[in-house]
Amino acid sequence: MSSILITGAGSGIGRATAVAFVNAGWDVALVGRRGDTLAETARISGGGLVVAGDVTKAEQVEAAFAKAVTAFGRLDVLFNNAGRASGPKTIDEMSLDDWHGVLDVNLTGAALCARAAFAQMRKQSPQGGRIINNGSISAHTPRPGSTPYTVTKHAITGLTKCLSLDGRPFGIACGQIDIGNALTEMVAPMTTGVPQADGRIMVEPTMDVGDVARAVLMMAELPLASNVQFMTVMATNMPFIGRG
Repeated sequence: MSSILITGAGSGIGRATAVAFVNAGWDVALVGRRGDTLAETARISGGGLVVAGDVTKAEQVEAAFAKAVTAFGRLDVLFNNAGRASGPKTIDEMSLDDWHGVLDVNLTGAALCARAAFAQMRKQSPQGGRIINNGSISAHTPRPGSTPYTVTKHAITGLTKCLSLDGRPFGIACGQIDIGNALTEMVAPMTTGVPQADGRIMVEPTMDVGDVARAVLMMAELPLASNVQFMTVMATNMPFIGRG
């Protein structure tokens, strides 16, 4: 049986992905800060190993990965999904708490989890595995007032490329899924109207979060000799093409 560790598994895309992988017969480690929401994910999905931990804390990341490997024997996939955003503000209005908070989770957290996954995949036998980073439409084009979030998502693309290159000798593949308007708590404001580049406030189309989960599962189930390097999955009519 294949195994996956999912960060940010207590809600949204992480929870939907956990459900898809449990239903597909995978061993799934559910990682997040809140044990109660992780337990709810496990209940909804009908399985999953609850591993409470903060991805911004190196010692907690290492402990989470050790717990998953002890339970499953190895780690085949990391879905590097945990993330957060901040309210729309220009850079001069942006608080330093928002700046550091978003960078800590979206970038440092992703790097710490990738580091732990890479080390495990390099030393296990058979060697290798796959890391799937959750990028964003904002890895390509920003929304107004999104400096912290957009900076981190551009950086995730660099992390994906570095892991892809450095993982080659060890059978470690890395890909990135860039998601647009999957209907989660974070995206709920799209249904009432959000700022556009031309100053308008506009309701945007959304898509079912389960469609993202199926896309992640497809990426994960490829043989390691094949890789989806970058995938964009988005609400078909969202105003991304032509934005900016």
